[in-house]
Amino acid sequence: MKFLLKLLEKQDPLFHKGGKLEKLFPLWDAQSTFLFTPDEVTEKGPHVRDSIDLKRLMITVVMALIPPTLFSFYNTGYQMAVAYGEHEVLSFWQMFANGAIANLPIILVSYATGGLWEGLFAVIRRHKISEGFLVTGLLFPLTLPVTIPLWQVAVGVSFGVVIGKEIFGGTGMNIMNPALTGRVFLFFSFPADISGAKVWIREFHPERFPYLDGFMFHDASRALVDGYTGATALLTVADVGKGGNPIAALSNGGFANFEFLDLFIGLVPGSMGETSALACLIGAAILIATGVGSWQIIVSTIAGGFGMAFFLNLVAGPELPGFLALPPLYHLVMGGFMFGAVYMATDPVSAAGTTGGKWIYGFLVGVLCILIRVWNPAYPEGMMLAILFMNIFAPLIDHFVMQRNINRRLKRATQ
Repeated sequence: MKFLLKLLEKQDPLFHKGGKLEKLFPLWDAQSTFLFTPDEVTEKGPHVRDSIDLKRLMITVVMALIPPTLFSFYNTGYQMAVAYGEHEVLSFWQMFANGAIANLPIILVSYATGGLWEGLFAVIRRHKISEGFLVTGLLFPLTLPVTIPLWQVAVGVSFGVVIGKEIFGGTGMNIMNPALTGRVFLFFSFPADISGAKVWIREFHPERFPYLDGFMFHDASRALVDGYTGATALLTVADVGKGGNPIAALSNGGFANFEFLDLFIGLVPGSMGETSALACLIGAAILIATGVGSWQIIVSTIAGGFGMAFFLNLVAGPELPGFLALPPLYHLVMGGFMFGAVYMATDPVSAAGTTGGKWIYGFLVGVLCILIRVWNPAYPEGMMLAILFMNIFAPLIDHFVMQRNINRRLKRATQ
């Protein structure tokens, strides 16, 4: 490491002011600070000195995203094995490898395309590359189905980075979550592809890769059917008619057999990283323990979703959609509710910043998510639109909370 450090220090003057490669300083600074801790410190007061900077903040979020990312590899491989009727004979590592092969290209395209835009804007504006994209570049692909075309991944992350963040001034200036901004663009532009309704079966020619046959790929000729697709748990419940039983619909057998434990663990079809509530809770524990994620937003979002679902259970009846009768706990483990509550709603830039505002903001995210799910059949997920909607109102919520505190203090001071 000392050899590498000396090599970088030798080339460093070329990229600073007056050097031949001065214009490329943002790219040089990004790689050097990624490899080594910056030696810059705050010299003038007032300030609070600690070990947390933007780099460590974002790396902590990336670490918290590791559980759903790793689980996405296994679940994708597991769903592929189910399509081939091999889920009972393939090992854990075989399914994990199959899923990694399918998921990693999506993640790599997201990082490569988004990183290109980040670097381009940094060079043009002559500022350092923000580490914020380390999170966006992973969050965005985890919200997508594994069947999404790679070119759409590139288009979506480009929209999220450029339109969702850079036009507002970059990291810290965006009013909406960049990852969700990219996803909502794909959602309305390519609804058929973002739904993940394409078949899982993929052709494989064993004569080309004989050493991989039966381990990392499958032979399409061995599939149970020519194509495999199936509704997610939310779509299954959304199709329940008036006065229907949503639990019975989830447990009707066949490919659409969604038991609560499977929903909680995440062994169900869905977006890559959103299916496992368990993995998201592990990530939440990391964010809360390190103080990086707001526990107030996470708790209030869950409370808002649970409370609204409980209220809808009370008003459910034979003349109303069966979705209203779905128990609150099922709402919390289905779709992207827990993923959004832990990783998306807690975005420190686009979420509310005051303590009271965080409680209000999170609660309304949970309430809106359930309302959109139940009453709008076109959007059975709900969490994406709920968070983006509340991103817009977060500054207003903070304003009223601060104004209330100011008025209370003024009243106390004049008494």
